[in-house]
Amino acid sequence: MSPVEPPDHVLSTFGLDGPEPIALGSDWDGGWRVGEVVLSLVADHARAAWSAKVRENLYVEGMRLARPFRATDGRYVVSGWRADTFIAGAPEPRFDEIVSLANRLHEMTAKLDRPRFLLASPVAPFTDVDIFGFADRAAWEEHPLTVARKMGALIDLSPDAEHSVELVRELAALRTPVASSPQLVHGDLFGTVLFAGAAAPGITDITPYWRPASWAAAVIVVDALAWGGADDDLLVRWRDLPEWPQMVLRALIFRLSVHALHPRSTAAAFPGLQHATDLVRWLL
Repeated sequence: MSPVEPPDHVLSTFGLDGPEPIALGSDWDGGWRVGEVVLSLVADHARAAWSAKVRENLYVEGMRLARPFRATDGRYVVSGWRADTFIAGAPEPRFDEIVSLANRLHEMTAKLDRPRFLLASPVAPFTDVDIFGFADRAAWEEHPLTVARKMGALIDLSPDAEHSVELVRELAALRTPVASSPQLVHGDLFGTVLFAGAAAPGITDITPYWRPASWAAAVIVVDALAWGGADDDLLVRWRDLPEWPQMVLRALIFRLSVHALHPRSTAAAFPGLQHATDLVRWLL
């Protein structure tokens, strides 16, 4: 969450000198609402500018999208702050709708090129982006977590993190080759889609990964089973998506790897991952 309010010079540069900023909380990742605009601190300038540029002209049927609000000089990001148009809503456990939205979104993002920053190598001290990058690689590389281990990201692990690493190793042996082509996908839709009654679901950002579209849908399902209280049948309702068992397997390895690597992971999150692991083993 944003630790401080947007400074006056940022408000001025975005032309927002009127209403007092109002904190929005986790639904907007700690953003501040100023009239019909939301200001948010960004962790990575390049990613924030890329997301803004994509969202500026992206149209997806049955989806509301927060559009970037440019500064008076045309910039997307000013002193580490971005601005977006406000859209109403809050996260709800409407998981099938979220997967359906993901499929529609990824039909459109399939046209996008791979951003150069997705090819950048992590450099210590590692950021959240680096941690998720390590976990993403783990789901696909021949020997999971090799890169993270070589770079010193797997040290002083808690018992549940150690258990996660063990599960990653066991699950990796169940992988088989997949033929689905990678593309630009939003890899963090669980808990970030905003619902407002019967209005179309909305998103405020795009978290980019270069993976098959069905993998991104599988991440939603794994998250929903682990932490969202989703019914177990969610896992099989989307079995017609390409190479579904293998994509769910890779999504699970990704989430277990995040749990092992992330310094803010808690033991309380692990039972949900264990539950998801049991279900995925059954699916396979």
